[in-house]
Amino acid sequence: MELSNQQIVSPPPPADPAELPVAAPDPVAPVPAPKAAAAGNFKDDLISSLQSLMGTVVIAIFVITFIVQAFQIPSESMENTLLVGDYLLVNKLCYGGQGFGDHLMPYQKIAREDVIVFHYPVDPQQHFGKRVIGVPGDRLRLVIKKAFITGKRLEENYVRYIYPPTDAFRDNFPRRDIPAPRLEGKWWLEMEKLVDNGELIIPAGNYFVMGDNRDDSEDSRYWGFVPRENIIGRPLVIYWSVKDWDHNSESTVAERLHHLAYAITHIVQITRWNRTLRLVH
Repeated sequence: MELSNQQIVSPPPPADPAELPVAAPDPVAPVPAPKAAAAGNFKDDLISSLQSLMGTVVIAIFVITFIVQAFQIPSESMENTLLVGDYLLVNKLCYGGQGFGDHLMPYQKIAREDVIVFHYPVDPQQHFGKRVIGVPGDRLRLVIKKAFITGKRLEENYVRYIYPPTDAFRDNFPRRDIPAPRLEGKWWLEMEKLVDNGELIIPAGNYFVMGDNRDDSEDSRYWGFVPRENIIGRPLVIYWSVKDWDHNSESTVAERLHHLAYAITHIVQITRWNRTLRLVH
């Protein structure tokens, strides 16, 4: 038998991995170091959080400036509609701004028997809350505490009386023959031009207001009309109400801090839960 002289070639041994060529890293897309990536993410999160916070602050400022504002009731003049310790949110947009846009938006007119918050005409730094009893053009008078508009009696189921009818000026308004001790002199002179046949004529752009606690309220009877531009808005809701609360504005800083600490630690006990989130009418 004849054998072939063809040589059998064995496959080369496997290459040593250490000798294999290593591919150079892509210079266009370097891999960031883990620490640098974490620092970058933290910076982005911080910027995003600050942007969200600033947006929230801007929205809050806009709402407080143009839409609603919080007020506190410090006196008994509107009992029992509003009590000392009630905290209100006041709608500042409901009546419009007396501009051209008022004809395009569904704003309300200031109506008789509306509860309003306004800048006190004698001292505009103070804010008062009262009820509108007379609007421009009305002829108003009180007869034994009962309010009449152009001869027609108002059905005021919200009024509270605490004293008998013994104050002739307060209970039978307007009276120019009996000056009241708390009467503003300027208003006393103005009344002379506006009283006709025992009725007070309310001029354009002005409103006559009184407290619901009719016997214990210093209101338009004593200092005059509320000009339209002084009106801030209408209370929407009592968002919180507290009892047994000291509202003495002349108390010291230490006393105020003490009252604040007491309120925080006794919030459940001092809250009038039956008045919280109550709509104002």
